[in-house]
Amino acid sequence: MKKEVFQFQTEVKQLLNLIIHSLYSNKEIFLRELISNASDAIDKLRFKAQTEPGLLGSDPDFRIRITADKEKNTLEISDNGVGMTWQEVIDNIGTIAKSGTAGFVEAIEKAKKESAFSPELIGQFGVGFYSAFIVADKVTLVTRAAGSDQAVKWESEGDGNYSIEETQKDTRGTTITLHLREVAEGDADADQNFTDEYEIRSIIKRHSDFISYPVIMAVEKDEPLPENEKVLDSDGKPIGPTTKKVVKDETLNSMKAIWSRNKSEVTEDEYEEFYRHISHNWDKPLDRLHMKFEGATEYDVLVYIPSKAPFDMYYQTRKNGLKLYCKRVLIMDNCEELLPEYMGFLEGIVDAPDLSLNVSREILQQDVLVKNIRKNVVKKVLEMLSKMDEEKYDSFYAEFGNSIKAGVAMDFGNKDKLSELVRFKTTKSEGKNVSLKKYVENMKLDQEFIYYITGDNLTALMNSPHLEALKEKDFEVLLMNEPVDEWVVQNLFEYSGKKLKSAEKGDLDIEKKDEKEIEAFKPVFEFIKGKLDENVKEVKASSRLKESVCCLSGEEYGMSAYMEKIMKASGQEMPKQKRILEINTSHPVFAKIKDMHDKNAANPDLEKYSKMLFDMALVAEGGKLENPASFVKAVGEIMAAAM
Repeated sequence: MKKEVFQFQTEVKQLLNLIIHSLYSNKEIFLRELISNASDAIDKLRFKAQTEPGLLGSDPDFRIRITADKEKNTLEISDNGVGMTWQEVIDNIGTIAKSGTAGFVEAIEKAKKESAFSPELIGQFGVGFYSAFIVADKVTLVTRAAGSDQAVKWESEGDGNYSIEETQKDTRGTTITLHLREVAEGDADADQNFTDEYEIRSIIKRHSDFISYPVIMAVEKDEPLPENEKVLDSDGKPIGPTTKKVVKDETLNSMKAIWSRNKSEVTEDEYEEFYRHISHNWDKPLDRLHMKFEGATEYDVLVYIPSKAPFDMYYQTRKNGLKLYCKRVLIMDNCEELLPEYMGFLEGIVDAPDLSLNVSREILQQDVLVKNIRKNVVKKVLEMLSKMDEEKYDSFYAEFGNSIKAGVAMDFGNKDKLSELVRFKTTKSEGKNVSLKKYVENMKLDQEFIYYITGDNLTALMNSPHLEALKEKDFEVLLMNEPVDEWVVQNLFEYSGKKLKSAEKGDLDIEKKDEKEIEAFKPVFEFIKGKLDENVKEVKASSRLKESVCCLSGEEYGMSAYMEKIMKASGQEMPKQKRILEINTSHPVFAKIKDMHDKNAANPDLEKYSKMLFDMALVAEGGKLENPASFVKAVGEIMAAAM
């Protein structure tokens, strides 16, 4: 028979090393992960059999079996699910063809340094099978794909190599045998025996009680002796034992679909364990929504808001969506049609009995019921968020605030509700997030607009020259320091009747200008513009500045400096954006420049000072100088002359 030996990829070697040598707490989660994998394999076959009933053959009853052997110190988990072919074993077990692997390794290393590591990270990163190596020094997997006669054996000691060979297996499905690692006396977990019946029972009760398929184990029980086997005395009373030891299969889990039960019947522990099962997270969920929707059609919904964002929350490769069931049969694992993209942080299930079992994604996109489910889930989740107390919502927003902001730009129908949920730091909030409602309540009587400024550095924004006049008027300004904020302000034009206005674009219109004074500055403004023509569209007197000599602003409907920076960083070709150079005409520096220009417009220093004004404005907003060495040299010369 065919047999090959392979080496793990470098990343997988590193991963296995971390699993074997770094995971010390909660070792029992390996059993949860392997039972969940077995359940998934049965789900896949159950769905596949809707169109290919012949795959079930003479074995239509699904089950997961646990077999413990104390003598050999092995634990076996087997299922009669879909199984795997030779190539599927290589793709799914021999390698981890997922972009998340590097992120998993990085997250473990980081968490170890912060003393916050827990092995439950394994499930979140999609490598649950490898959790077997937490407790085993060798793992053997034998599998046969449904509809195939050929079985495959995979084996590894977690040392960097694994072998795959053809073998024989009487039934479809997968059997995983863990050759358990010997535990020395005195070790912290020496009292946890994974071949002990009671230990296995308690682990399954804690972590896998609601798995939809029976988790079976042969257990030893005392059974009454039949009357004809009892030994009786002369008075007819039994002499000797009245029971005998028998070994019988017993189902260890309740198999109750938690979402189909009444909320009052489900305990907090059951809710939390089901959350861990579907999300592979170990932290408690922050909140949940459990509802039965009734009407022309009925469906059950159980969704959770995690307390922590997953590592790949904003990766393009991340799969979002709820698990879609029909009469407790899993139809789709990540049904994107049930949620808008910005709610991809939700974990949970929808069970819609009126859907077809073999429904396709194309049909789902057009299905009226699916659209109704999506609409109601979004509505209820937004209601749940709006009713959270401040402390809980702050915790949620710290993890998923950017998702809510993205919703403002993506979900026009719920824009008003989402605008109530967004939060921003401000020039007066002392580092805390503030709602738009609170901002409006705090507005000055003579304040017409909701002012904001965008950028990537909070400190720079807080001290931006663009805010000087607004601060003087005691107007509060929203500090928007996330890339998604640019899309928020492009879609949220007003709130509570107050328009949003950029502090760095257009005219602030907060004080009247002296037209005669502006006319007097025209010659020097035109001179400076002439020297900066490649970079500057206009030079004008500023209504923003009170202390700084100059700043760069944009046209009211033009692109902000931060947006331009984002676009360039994403690799998009951008036409050169000419900005407006605003001058504080009351500043002593400009007064001297004007005086020099009035006396001798041909003075060569004027060109140097003009370029310095532009560079200073660029530095003040955190921009990048084209020639920083020249700027530093000019500053040095001025300092030397002044000293």
